[in-house]
Amino acid sequence: MKDHVRSNWRNTVLVCRKCSRKLDGGFGPGGDERLAKALRRHLSIRKGRKGAAGIVEVNCLGVCPKGAVTVVNGADSREWLLVRPDADLDELAATLGLLPDHR
Repeated sequence: MKDHVRSNWRNTVLVCRKCSRKLDGGFGPGGDERLAKALRRHLSIRKGRKGAAGIVEVNCLGVCPKGAVTVVNGADSREWLLVRPDADLDELAATLGLLPDHR
């Protein structure tokens, strides 16, 4: 039995699932996608461990901002982001360190 598996991820981003559900979408071209899906689609990142980065929805992170989604960059986990639906996905991706290697 294996005791570990590899992934192609260079970065891991945690997105609060509860915040995303409360907003009922709000991201993407039509404004009807949850943040994790919109960010993956915007950057053409495959889902799963074979993708270039991990954008993972997790259970409640305990911040619960009104009108925003809590996001944690695994490489810089001391500062969490509160992302509003009108956020520029390119700017968010750059802040999370996803743009240079994945576009």
